[in-house]
Amino acid sequence: MATLEGGLLGSDPGALSREQLEQLRNFKIQTRIANEKYLRTHKEVDLLISGFFREMFLKRPDNIREFAADYFTDPRLPNKIHRQLIKEKKEA
Repeated sequence: MATLEGGLLGSDPGALSREQLEQLRNFKIQTRIANEKYLRTHKEVDLLISGFFREMFLKRPDNIREFAADYFTDPRLPNKIHRQLIKEKKEA
């Protein structure tokens, strides 16, 4: 593997055989499919992330890490997500 400036390692295109590259490609595809299926069956993940981004863009905090910590540790968050799930089921 080639060493780049700053001690970082660069890619080494000859490190994997064609068979290994094909296996890696298939693994990546299967992982993406599994992740997509998981997200489609767990609507609460979408609600958590979209709610976080909505609040972040509305409030535009200076310290995003602190804001994220406060957002995701808010004891009211589980009830909020639960109410949103119920509301979406009623609207469907």
